[in-house]
Amino acid sequence: MPRKKLSMRSIRETLRLKHEAHLSIRQIAGSTNRSYGVIVKYLKAAEAAGLSWPLPEDLDEDELQRRLFPDAQPRGPSKPLPDMLALHKEMTRPHVTLKLLWDEYQAEHPDGYQYSQFAIYYKRWRETLDVTMRLPHAAGEELFVDWAGGTIPWIDSESRQIREAPVFVAALGASSYTFCRAYPDMGITSWIDAHVQAFAFIQGVTRVLTPDNAKTAVIHANYYEPELHSTYQEMAEHYGTVVLPARVRKPRDKAKAEQSVKVVQSWVLAPLRDHRFFSVGEINGAVAKLLTELNGRPFQKLPGSRRSWFEEVDRPALKPLPSEPFEPGEWRRAVVNLEYHVQVDWALYSVPFRLVKQRLDVKLTASTVEIFRKGKRVAIHSRSCVRGHYSTDPALMPKIHQRYNGRRPSELVDRVRVIGPACGEAAQAILESKPHPEQGYRAVLGILRLGRDYGEERLERACRRAQVFECVSYRSIASILKEGLDRAPLTQEEDAPVIAGHANLRGRAYFQTALPLGPLEDPNGEIRRDDAEMRLSSSNRTARKAPRSDSEGSQATSAQIQTSFDSILDTPSAGRPAGRPSKERPHA
Repeated sequence: MPRKKLSMRSIRETLRLKHEAHLSIRQIAGSTNRSYGVIVKYLKAAEAAGLSWPLPEDLDEDELQRRLFPDAQPRGPSKPLPDMLALHKEMTRPHVTLKLLWDEYQAEHPDGYQYSQFAIYYKRWRETLDVTMRLPHAAGEELFVDWAGGTIPWIDSESRQIREAPVFVAALGASSYTFCRAYPDMGITSWIDAHVQAFAFIQGVTRVLTPDNAKTAVIHANYYEPELHSTYQEMAEHYGTVVLPARVRKPRDKAKAEQSVKVVQSWVLAPLRDHRFFSVGEINGAVAKLLTELNGRPFQKLPGSRRSWFEEVDRPALKPLPSEPFEPGEWRRAVVNLEYHVQVDWALYSVPFRLVKQRLDVKLTASTVEIFRKGKRVAIHSRSCVRGHYSTDPALMPKIHQRYNGRRPSELVDRVRVIGPACGEAAQAILESKPHPEQGYRAVLGILRLGRDYGEERLERACRRAQVFECVSYRSIASILKEGLDRAPLTQEEDAPVIAGHANLRGRAYFQTALPLGPLEDPNGEIRRDDAEMRLSSSNRTARKAPRSDSEGSQATSAQIQTSFDSILDTPSAGRPAGRPSKERPHA
């Protein structure tokens, strides 16, 4: 077995003890724990190479070995080897194995190495490429996220089928503080909720998120400019962090997550392997207990635990959480109709009226609807579950539509009441007189217009006059203003109409005595009032046809009417017994 060569440090020590300390060879051998022959060999080789003490400072170990033993050449492969770089590229192609490449090598070099030595040389060359770098992690800087390779089975109580629950894992770079949670699937909703729960768990936000290149995170992987999922990007913007995905097939870019996945699989998933769960909620209840134990477990080579390091290092450096957690939403496209609304799930939401016929992006969440145009939000509404419901923001309407939309009964009355109390009462009366208040909108607006045309003072008096005479309407008020009646006094004596005396005007007392209002006799002995009135009407027509002078007109007419009425009352009816006296009818 060849002896191990002395290191450069041992050679330097041997030369120092010989030339500086002036020790004998046996003393040098005992001091360096080397044999007498080895010390003699190296001293003779140094003398032959012209080396003395002190050695040149720029002399390295390889150069020293070459000077001491110029005839000793390093052994290399004695047989031809293939191009290792080309061999490595071939290994990346599908279905290509090292055994296949060795067969091709043997066909080209029959006297070459056997497979075992061939594999050793390739492994040594490949290890020279596998150079790693330990990345320092600043406090509160990065949160590494990934899905664990293992899953937790659970029984669906509805379908009675066994399902697998994937586990989300997140770890902080500096303290390795770990979070994990089970989900029913690995969709975008679960992915976003896992981040929201992770930020709530660490009670802060890191400056960088480092995920894998899963489709829920990265749409198109690119080292220079990756295209992130829109919802994932929106979530990062909400929390004020940035997403820097790891390189494709470079797990060491997120070594902290890979290590945390192994820890979670060993200390969380493995202890639950024999448990039976019937919901994802039950799984997370068991996971939470084991996670608490994991973060409190002491490190093997460092003082403290993940929790203690988190409290001391990471937590003070985290950014604060936003006031509201991120709420994941669904993105859709919608076209603005002529009513400047977009229809989403059979409900309609208003947008600025200038965007009619444009295609906009709509984000739906459980409680809100946000509408965007070229990345800029133009409207936000509370989500409605009522089919056909209109959610309209008056600020997004045209000015003329805003004025029309403001025609509510109470608002119109308030606008009119500013002129005066009589105007407000008139407007209220007009609206209440209609079957539907909207039917009186135009009349009330007309009253407002009269105030601009005639002045508010005259309009107040006109409305008061219309109320006194119980003729409250737009036409009446407009007529009062047009005729100038609003300037006339409202006292009853002055406004009462003057009626001249006339012989035909007998007054109320005459009609109460001459024509009682009670019913006449019925067919059983009473005269029917309608028959009497019909006969009286016929007698009046006959009397009017008779010639008379103007001077006798009034007296003749009264006498004829009274005579006709008395004859009708004295005439026996068909159902009246003979000889029965008629009722006496007093007359004036």
